[in-house]
Amino acid sequence: MSQPEFQTLLNFFKALSNESRLKLVGILAQREYSVEELAALLQLKEPTISHHLSKLKELNLVQMRPDRNTHLYRLNQEALQDLSKAIFSTQMTTVSSEINPDAWEDKVLRNFLDGDRLREIPASRKKRWVILKWLVNQFEMGQDYPERSLNEIIKRIHPDTATLRRELIGYRMMQRENGVYWREPESEWREESVL
Repeated sequence: MSQPEFQTLLNFFKALSNESRLKLVGILAQREYSVEELAALLQLKEPTISHHLSKLKELNLVQMRPDRNTHLYRLNQEALQDLSKAIFSTQMTTVSSEINPDAWEDKVLRNFLDGDRLREIPASRKKRWVILKWLVNQFEMGQDYPERSLNEIIKRIHPDTATLRRELIGYRMMQRENGVYWREPESEWREESVL
């Protein structure tokens, strides 16, 4: 989406974030009205109505036509439809693609890691989940780890090997049998600990 298109959408949402302007759009969708009629309907002063109408006219959402001594305003349905198409078009997805979906997880990792060392185990489950996802990636899929080897790898990251080992099992990121641990595929992981 180009910058001018993005700016138009931003102005559209700003204009309609005002309660009075939103009501005006709804009223003008019914039929034409004069400023005086709109002021009476919304119980606002005429200069306030004129101000709101000018904001809507900037976006081409409202059209005005003279009728003898007065001006009549109506909703520009075509402009509204064009804006609606722009909002829900595939171009709008480019706005969301500019946003890093992992930004929060990256921030958690920055806050809790010092290089490859874990400063502390997060108390928050959500943050702990992020740390555990990072930790489990230190282990290879399809490889068995005797408890001693597993502890050595975890100890390089944080001294509390028992808690981290238990958490990896609790969230089903790893399994164990007879003192041997292995990494589970992500499809088996649980965001709530089963322990």
